[in-house]
Amino acid sequence: MSHSPGTGAQPETAQESGRGHGWWFRPVPLARIAVFRTIAYLFVPVDVFLTTAWVRAHAAVPTEYYQPLTIGQLLPLPTPTAAVVHGVQWALVAAALAAATGRAPRLLGTAVFVLYFEWMVIAMSYGKVDHDRIAYLVALAVLPTIGRVRWRDRRSSEAAGWAMAAVFVTVMLTYFLAAWAKMRFGGWDWATGSTLARAIVRRGTVLSDWTLEVPGLLVAAQWAMLLLEFAAPLMLLVWSKRARLALVVFLLGFHLSVFASVKIIFLPHCVAILSILPWERLPDAARQLRGRLGRRDPAVVQPTGAAPPG
Repeated sequence: MSHSPGTGAQPETAQESGRGHGWWFRPVPLARIAVFRTIAYLFVPVDVFLTTAWVRAHAAVPTEYYQPLTIGQLLPLPTPTAAVVHGVQWALVAAALAAATGRAPRLLGTAVFVLYFEWMVIAMSYGKVDHDRIAYLVALAVLPTIGRVRWRDRRSSEAAGWAMAAVFVTVMLTYFLAAWAKMRFGGWDWATGSTLARAIVRRGTVLSDWTLEVPGLLVAAQWAMLLLEFAAPLMLLVWSKRARLALVVFLLGFHLSVFASVKIIFLPHCVAILSILPWERLPDAARQLRGRLGRRDPAVVQPTGAAPPG
């Protein structure tokens, strides 16, 4: 595995096929890392102040209600007092905004991961554990391993390939383990029961209320969801950029449809899904767009010696 970002540069065809590198270490353009890293770090304040704004309410919860997750029991993490919760919150936001600039990527990136990890322990140690955070947390963990990169960096790196592969595998496992959890706690009754019906009764919208009146539709949807989640490992067979783009569109479309139906969306997981996209094409696409806009509105050039109009 290459430890320096620029080591292991390969032509694009080799990157896409993965021949000679193995699945885990297929070189990835460093520009992809640069763009995705900016997105991942800028999402932190969105998550802290919007998506998980309820976490800071734990600052007012008596400390005896704190029941740390297993990892919180193994590590000497502080009990979430008001000072700890607010301190972690503002330190996390400040570190993320600084890391989004690309400066000191290893130091600031590590700080973001450690602080977000603690933020999640504070969030999930009061009886509610969400499963939409793990892929995003893994992304924050592996991004500091790559070092300094830029949006227009044309080099490729096996280290970057390993980092993106780790996020991709965790995205897949989020779906597969969700299906396994359904079977573990609900058995096959989950697929034949009224899980979606209860969700729509409680949180339904005008786009989903009608499904309650169609016999068998929601049960069929539950079976389809379960089968797709169990089939998630097939995602790892997707190689080409076009196929990966189709996969991202499918996954994000699924989460948007769930939000439209029951007003639930896994935003951190959706951010992790974005790591699959070929973001290295973004700088060139933006430059081409600016060029096209410039050609549509050309400047009026006056002939030499011609008198100005009027």
